[in-house]
Amino acid sequence: MATDHIRYDVLARDALRGVLRKVLSDAAAHGLPGEHHFFITFVSKAEGVKLSPRLLAQYPEEMTIILQHQFWDLTILEDRFEVGLSFGGIPERLVVPFSAIKSFLDPSVKFGLQFDTSDVAEVAPATLPAAPAASAVSVPAPAAEKAEAEEEPAAPSQSGGAEVVRLDRFRKK
Repeated sequence: MATDHIRYDVLARDALRGVLRKVLSDAAAHGLPGEHHFFITFVSKAEGVKLSPRLLAQYPEEMTIILQHQFWDLTILEDRFEVGLSFGGIPERLVVPFSAIKSFLDPSVKFGLQFDTSDVAEVAPATLPAAPAASAVSVPAPAAEKAEAEEEPAAPSQSGGAEVVRLDRFRKK
């Protein structure tokens, strides 16, 4: 077999992360259009991930967040995104490098991306204090919509792995 000196696998992965960066940039600038919402799973201990000690203890391997109705201060940088979310009524600020993302799903249009994170360096992640309760919401939810589910991912199973969550639970009936 020929050696791939061009590294098409790396080029394709980076291009797909560019799609993710563009989608999040648009959401940060204009809000989420229509029924779009995002499930983003990332490696909790990947280099550059910043979580509060509470969240890191609860999700030591990986974490899934949902960007739908209640998030704020979504900031997109070249190598990462930052967002404010509420977990159990406690506001938190998360920093997630694009290289730490394992999967991205927009169930409203059945679109998803999966990334190989086997080459992601795991380190003792930096922890952040909880965001102040008076954070401004930069992407307000339309008044007619209501949050159907708390934007808190499923707790890890007793075996230490991630729990599989049915997406139908979050769909409007």
